[in-house]
Amino acid sequence: VQLQASGGGLVQAGGSLRLSCAASGSTLSRYVMGWLRQAPGKERETVGTILWSEGKTYYADSVKGRFTISRHKAMNTVFLQMNSLRPEDTAVYYCAAKLRGSASYHVWGQGTQVTVSS
Repeated sequence: VQLQASGGGLVQAGGSLRLSCAASGSTLSRYVMGWLRQAPGKERETVGTILWSEGKTYYADSVKGRFTISRHKAMNTVFLQMNSLRPEDTAVYYCAAKLRGSASYHVWGQGTQVTVSS
């Protein structure tokens, strides 16, 4: 599997952005897709995940109710819709994939910068 992320940018607080992660090279039915982020000077954190086959999602408390992860099976693409953005959401966002049952992600897309101005 290869992942290609896109959609980052600069937005004012309260605004919205949608990130995309296009997958290629393999079927994703056995994968968990994740969005993670890393802000300067901070550890990388998981924003949320989606089970590709069922579409079941998980969100970090910090983004719950503001961010939504979805997938489009025909496009082999995962989306991260980010609403009500805050300056503390500023980070490099990564999409990643791991096989179900795996402890860690083994496929990573390139990061995309999200900057939220106050």
